[in-house]
Amino acid sequence: MTLASEIVTAAIAKDVTITTAESCTGGLVSAAITDIAGSSAMFEHGYVTYSNAAKVEMLSVQADTLEAHGAVSEEVAAQMARGAANAAGSNIAVSITGIAGPGGSEHKPEGRVCFGLAIGETVSTVTHEFGPLGRAQVRQRSVDMALSLIADALDSL
Repeated sequence: MTLASEIVTAAIAKDVTITTAESCTGGLVSAAITDIAGSSAMFEHGYVTYSNAAKVEMLSVQADTLEAHGAVSEEVAAQMARGAANAAGSNIAVSITGIAGPGGSEHKPEGRVCFGLAIGETVSTVTHEFGPLGRAQVRQRSVDMALSLIADALDSL
């Protein structure tokens, strides 16, 4: 059984709904979950907010937060997760914002990905430095990390 299958089964059993807010993964986490038959019973929304304007418009990310910290930051990841949970009315929301590559900078290198996780009223964040593995690998590792965060959240409920 895949992690996505376990998430769908656990969320349905616990009557929990899940939403995603994705930037650098472009909907891959949503796709992993919705590839599982029966996921419509627990999956609410999948937001792909690639641009800063979309983050502000769809997820209520504050423009000052984007300006002060940049899109690839735990501050923005937290606001994305909270905004997605609120907009969808979900129990759990995961957010992902990062630099899949190629490119990056000295301050925000390729492979840096920030995650947010909203569970009820609590929001936590974490940053992973996957390194310059190439776009496809950074995106896949980000999907795996997001699914792990969701699975851990479900285990804690």
